[in-house]
Amino acid sequence: MNFQDGSLFPENQEKLVITCAPYGPEWMPADFPEDIPVTMDEQIQKAVDCYNAGATVLHLHVRELDGHGSKRLSKFNELIAGVRARVPDLIIQVGGSISFAPEGEGESAKWLSDDTRHMLADLKPTPDQVTIAINSNQMNVVEQMCEADIAGTSLAEPAMYKAYREMTIPAGPEWVEEHIRRLSANGIQTHFQLANITQLETVERMMRRGVCNVPLILTWVAIGGGFDQPNLYNLANFVRAVPDGAVLTLETSMLNVLPINMMAIAMGLHVRCGIEDNIWTQDRKAKLGSVKQIEQLVRIAREFGREVADGKDARRIYRIGEFYKNADEALARNGFAPNRRHGQRGFVQHA
Repeated sequence: MNFQDGSLFPENQEKLVITCAPYGPEWMPADFPEDIPVTMDEQIQKAVDCYNAGATVLHLHVRELDGHGSKRLSKFNELIAGVRARVPDLIIQVGGSISFAPEGEGESAKWLSDDTRHMLADLKPTPDQVTIAINSNQMNVVEQMCEADIAGTSLAEPAMYKAYREMTIPAGPEWVEEHIRRLSANGIQTHFQLANITQLETVERMMRRGVCNVPLILTWVAIGGGFDQPNLYNLANFVRAVPDGAVLTLETSMLNVLPINMMAIAMGLHVRCGIEDNIWTQDRKAKLGSVKQIEQLVRIAREFGREVADGKDARRIYRIGEFYKNADEALARNGFAPNRRHGQRGFVQHA
């Protein structure tokens, strides 16, 4: 991304899109009972509350009544339908790390392969986005957490800690390309969750081959444990590599969330918050719910002079419903240089 003179002036920046992740699948309800919704009505209401506070993208996971994360396709369909009915302008983004389980007899065979995750493309009603990881990767979400981050929570239990420490993301090229194809065929936007520049480069190569003809709407996920560490050097390096036509959100965890989001607001990028990322105030004297986190970012954005997007603004900024016919169009719209033509020498640029 290029930062010309005036790039930090709020009048030259796009309105701020706030993504909220209020369902916190890594926590159990007892970890933060005041803010973790369990019943379907509570989960729908949480989405409404986040939208009313200023969030325009909802990162969606679902719980069963016993408090555990749901793997049932029908529960996701129910929550999406309930949220859509109450807040139709809210962008619904389903977390693509979900795996589902069969609900009826005779279904087990089709659930034994990567088809489990491909079923995200068949959610009804369709979400606006499904997140996708690129390149199989370690996702040790507790690596950069300190003892104070998890004290008194279920993550402090040895079995839970080990499970999240050993978590990996299978995202090989054949599966990724097929998943993007299926999502696009059903009108669902791919939202790229990227850990570092190497994964961004893989996305660019897919676009150049014509197998990824979609807007480059992405999040830099700086959580350590196989992902970038959230520091200024990694951030600047990643931002420099992102093309100007992309839409970039920053994501990290625990007490890194607020300072990274403040950098995003200042630079004209976009933000993510919610209890999936952090449950603490900056002094760790109290827990901070998702709505309060959104309200905090809205207040800070106003201090910066940066306008906060409403639902219609966010849909325009995120280019919801936009897909491209070929690699040439995808590269041009996303701000990458065009493919080199046969015999063409030197640097290439769009006419």
